Amino acid sequence: METETATRWLTDAEQCAWRTHLDVSRLLMHQLEKDLQPFGLTNNDYEILVNLSESAERRMRMSDLATATLQSKSRLSHQITRMENAGLVRRENCESDRRGLYAVLTEHGMETMRKVAPHHVESVRRHFIDLLSPEALQALRDSLSPVADHLRGRRGKA
Repeated sequence: METETATRWLTDAEQCAWRTHLDVSRLLMHQLEKDLQPFGLTNNDYEILVNLSESAERRMRMSDLATATLQSKSRLSHQITRMENAGLVRRENCESDRRGLYAVLTEHGMETMRKVAPHHVESVRRHFIDLLSPEALQALRDSLSPVADHLRGRRGKA
């Protein structure tokens, strides 16, 4: 026989904090996406470009890139195809594993990163960083780090 446990409903303060977090997350990502549009990029494109630009030899295995960007392999494959068509990335076979593929940042992709990154950083500053004091940023980091650590530990689990 199943035993029911009482639902721990959110208090008014908890609900307010949760909804504020949701609002900020959605609104901020929407604004950052909007600020990338003049460059023909989406947030997903930019995240892939950042990951590749910061990787050794500007390349990552597709499976690792999918994990890093929290995308399914299928969705990432479609994304990479679109980015290939734009000349930002290319695929290369993995010599050590015939089934594996790399996503590789092209020179055009790197030039795009160099051009877009200053604008993106300014957008992050204007819509997030500069609106908070250094103390508030530290408090935010301290508050959200346990949540991020918990969720990283749950990746791939049901």
